[in-house]
Amino acid sequence: MTAVIDLPATTHSSTLTIRPFDTPLGAEIIGLDLHQAVSDHDIASIRGALLAYGVIVLRDQRITPEQQIAFSRRFGPLQEHVLSRFHLAGYPEILVVSNVIENGQPIGLVDAGADWHSDLSYMPKPSLGSLLHSQELPPEQGDTLFANTVNAYETLPLEIKKTLVGKRAVHSYVYRYRRLQKLSPWRADLTQKQIDAVPEVEHPVIRTHPETGRKTLFVNEGFTSHIVGMNKADSDALLQYLHQHTIAAKNIYRHHWQAHDMVFWDNRSTQHFAAITPEHLRRTLYRTTVEGDIPE
Repeated sequence: MTAVIDLPATTHSSTLTIRPFDTPLGAEIIGLDLHQAVSDHDIASIRGALLAYGVIVLRDQRITPEQQIAFSRRFGPLQEHVLSRFHLAGYPEILVVSNVIENGQPIGLVDAGADWHSDLSYMPKPSLGSLLHSQELPPEQGDTLFANTVNAYETLPLEIKKTLVGKRAVHSYVYRYRRLQKLSPWRADLTQKQIDAVPEVEHPVIRTHPETGRKTLFVNEGFTSHIVGMNKADSDALLQYLHQHTIAAKNIYRHHWQAHDMVFWDNRSTQHFAAITPEHLRRTLYRTTVEGDIPE
């Protein structure tokens, strides 16, 4: 198993056990009940596991939206999604991810995971991490796949690494939205106010993780429109190569959701994908998103 940073195969804190999966990323944390007060020591252990394994899974967390928000805030300020129509009523910090249709309208973001991406990479301060809490799960399908972008960088051919040194790429919410709009009939045109709230940003193609110091690929299929200073054909070809390299099987963990799972992933060292689940297989989850810092 390749972890983001090196830790023993299983670690223990005063109350928690961290059990890595036999996959390129991911670990389960045992012994945590978010109904109870979580100590600063345990928060530090959780953060350490997130850095080490990229994705952590907390099973059977039967918590309220308020408790999800409070727990998420222990890791930093929360970011609100620009599509406010899919905020949970009364809780703008929570984005509803769902394929459920009521009165002819989706109750949540149907295609939130329809391509590989890192959450909010289109922001000046992209997300540190996201926390997704399952509410209603289908009996089949609905998995989420995660890719280890540290592994992806480290296994690049040397000549590609040299090509990427100093390169920057443009990340755009509007770019992704308009592409998905062609596939999703419910995606109405963005308002000018929404467009103004998410201007294009540039980030380095190779990012240094601010906490681990490891280098990671920071371009993704969803939000990265092009590499600055390259013609379109060359940029498209390089981005396609990097995407296919990133999602190779040697970099992937597939999460099979269980009832009341809370999954917390590091958007600085992972990407994720979840195919749209057919409407008859009801799937609803609540997402909170922790703000990160300016990529370097």
